[in-house]
Formats: sequence, C-alpha cells, structure tokens
Amino acid sequence: MQDYQNLPIDIQTSKLLDWLVDRRHCILKWQTSLVTIREKINAAIQDMPENEEIKQLLSGSYIHYFHCLRIIDILKGTEASSKNIFGRYSSQRMKDWQEIVSLYEKDNTYLAEVSSLLVRNVTYEVPSLKKQISKCQQAQQEFSRKELECQSGTADMRDKFYSSCKQYGITGDNIKWELLALVKDLPLILSDIAKETQGLSKIIELYAAFTSFVCEWSEEPVLPMLRYCQHKGNTTVYEWRTGSPPSVIERPLIEGTLTDTVAEDSIDWGDLGGAADAVTVGTDYGISLEDGGIDWGITAGESIEGITLGEEKDSTVEIDVLDAGINSPEGVACGEDALTLLEYSQTRNQFIDELMELETFLSQRLTEMSEEGDVVSMSQFQLAPSVIQSQTRDKVLAMLVQVRSMIERLTTKKMQHLFMILASPRYVDRVTDILQQKMKQADILVLKQQRMVEKRQEALAEQAKLEPQLDLLIKRTRELQKQIEADISRRYNNRPVNLMGVAM
Repeated sequence: MQDYQNLPIDIQTSKLLDWLVDRRHCILKWQTSLVTIREKINAAIQDMPENEEIKQLLSGSYIHYFHCLRIIDILKGTEASSKNIFGRYSSQRMKDWQEIVSLYEKDNTYLAEVSSLLVRNVTYEVPSLKKQISKCQQAQQEFSRKELECQSGTADMRDKFYSSCKQYGITGDNIKWELLALVKDLPLILSDIAKETQGLSKIIELYAAFTSFVCEWSEEPVLPMLRYCQHKGNTTVYEWRTGSPPSVIERPLIEGTLTDTVAEDSIDWGDLGGAADAVTVGTDYGISLEDGGIDWGITAGESIEGITLGEEKDSTVEIDVLDAGINSPEGVACGEDALTLLEYSQTRNQFIDELMELETFLSQRLTEMSEEGDVVSMSQFQLAPSVIQSQTRDKVLAMLVQVRSMIERLTTKKMQHLFMILASPRYVDRVTDILQQKMKQADILVLKQQRMVEKRQEALAEQAKLEPQLDLLIKRTRELQKQIEADISRRYNNRPVNLMGVAM
C-alpha cells in the first residue's frame, strides 16, 4: 500500500483536459460557467487598491484562479479595517473577489481553465515566440550578409570607376569637362610625335635600302607618310593632299567644349573653333596668312560654281556649305581637310601602319641576325649596300625600341579616347554616362547597405522586445505547471504528479 501511495501519476500535458474530464474532476461544458466569471473579473479589476504586487498581477497577464487567490490574500491586509467581529469583510472589493473564487471552485472550473491555459502556452504561445525570435536572428544574419555584399559591391564599383578614370587620364570630379579638357593637349602631343619622325632617318634609310636591294622597289618610295612628316611635320590634310598650305582653316566645331557653369578662359582651346569662323593658322602648323586677307577676284553680283554674291549695298551673303572640303574655294581647308594628319583617322592609320611596317621589318631582321652563322645569308648580303652590312644586332634592337615607343604613344588607351572625343562629341556624353552609371550604382549600393543596417537594427530591437516576453511566459507557465500538479496531487492523497511534455 505504501508503494502504491508513492507511485507517481504521469499525465501528458496535451491530454490533460481530457484526463480531467474522464476522471470527473471537471465537467465537459466548463467554458459556459467561465463566461460569467470573466465578466465579474473584468468588473472587479476596475476598483483595486494601490498595491505594487497587484499591479504586476494585473499588468499584461491573463487573470486566472491562482491569481484571484493571491489578490484575496493581499486584500486581507489592505481591507483589514472592514472586517467585523464575525470575521467577515464588509468591503465590496473583498466580496467581489470571494464570489469570483467561489464560482471558480464550483465544478472545478478553475482547474479546467488553468489546464487549458497551460496546454495553450506549451503548445502554441511559447513555440510561437521562439519561432519569432529565431526569425529575428536569421533576419539579422541575412541582413549582415547583404550589408557586407553591398559594402564589397560599393568598393568594387568605385574601384572600377577610378580605374576607368585613370585609363582616360582624368580624376572623375567633373567627368565631361575633364574629358573635353584633354583635347587641348592633343595638338601639342601629336606635333611632338610627328617631330620624332626626324629621328627615324637612319631606320627609314635602312628599310629603303633593304627593300631596294631585295625587291628592287625603286619606282615607288617606301613609307611616304613618315617621310612627309620628317620634312613637313604634322600639317593639315589639305596640305598633304594638295601639296600647298591652306590660306584659311575652318576647323569642325567640337560641341560641348564650354558650359555655362565653367569660365571660358579656364581652358585654352587653341584652334578648336567653330566651322564658321576663319581661323588664322598659328605656329603649330607652320602656315600663315597674308596681311591683306584673301582676294577672291570677283565682284558683287557675280556667281562662281553655285555661290552667288549679292549687290554691294546688301551685306548678306548666302553660301551653301560643302562637304569635307570638296569643291571648296582654293586655299580654304574645311571639314576633314582642316584636321591635321594625326588627327584625321585615315592619315593617322596610315602613319601607324607605316610604323608597324618598320617594326615588322626590324623584328624580322633582328631574328635573322640572331641566328648562328648562315653561309647562304652571309653570301647573299656581300653585294648589299654598306648601310645594310654595317648594321649590328644592338643597333637594330635600338631602332626597334624607338619605333615601338612611337607606336605605343599613339595606341595607348588614353590616345584612343582622345581621338574618339575629337571625332565625336557624342562619345564624351556616352563615356560620361557610363562612368556616372558606375558611381550611381555605387551610391545605390550605399543606400541599400544603410537600409540593411536599419533592418538589422529593427530585427535586433524586435528580438530584444520578444525575449523578455518569452522569459516571463516560460516563468509563469512553470509556475502554473507546479500549481496544477499540486492541486491534482491533493486529490490523490498527495501522490506525486508529473505533467509530461512541458520542457521549454
């Protein structure tokens, strides 16, 4: 018998209500009686004495039977003055809460309610709060990962931006203006490159002698563009085409060279004037105009090749603009003819092609001279001119380095961009848009990174708000578990009772 008394009663928490109803501790329709009890509790809590513990019991928690018992214990101290000689309280507060406890104890309604509350906390409330906290933690990790991705992407986009700016030779502070400003140095750079052709005399002489000796190309001179630049420099296309310098140069208009926000005198554009302005050629091209201007040899009213001049009294002259300098008046260089040889794409390409032709020749010659004694080769060049026989491997290598240096100066990324800017003003806008787009993407990533930080802070704040709620709920659930176990134990001669599945 003693062993039976100590045998514990194990009850699965999820089946607790069914267990109480099956053993007739509670009635099946206990919720009907609970409606009246909840109404009386809501009315009773409207008139409560000032007490800190009562405030804690009533703040944000579900008032159940065990809370009511504790409230009565507190009221016994606060309402002691209302107790009569018969041990009854005349206080309406005490009467209200005693009535509530009495209704709770009828049919053990309180036991069914607290059991239902325990099951709900264990099954739904606690897991729900834990799930919300877990989501907050996962969100923080995800936002931290995206924050690092945005930070890395921002640095990558800015590196690409500054790398591109470095290729263009600008700082990136004012992209369009800096790109246009690069053009002002282009005439001087091209003039210096053209002057360097004077140092190619020996190389050109060697190549001409070699081709004449091997191929007998004596009818046509080799490397005509390089030879021309040796003597004339970087002249206009008009002078290259006609053989005589122009009297007037009308250069094509480069749009967008000046803006309202930048002072016009901040950059000296030199000869980059408009097409309608007659530009006097300076020392850059070695061309000068006569002081007396241009005498066209015609009078008012006459017409020449479709150009009609009005009477002297009418100062307005109508002129049809012709394309690319074709059929333009003699001595006037306009359109493509007004560009210099290294500015115009076709003549520049010819210049580079001839340099590459020299490079190929020198590379091949260096390879041949590097080979060990070749009897056939030695005998072949016994009759060659002295300029060929006097060359050594070191001399040819020095020539090759010189030619390659000139090619590299003309074919760098920066020079390619300068030529594109000179050829098409739209290219400046396109490059500006591309570079600005990279910075815009970097700025967007910065904003996204800031948003990820804000979301991570929000998730952290939400977690900080939920964790105390979870701790309080677990604490009250464990208290409720012990109270239910003790109540059921009293009904079975204090046998130990274990509610299973309340692990939290």
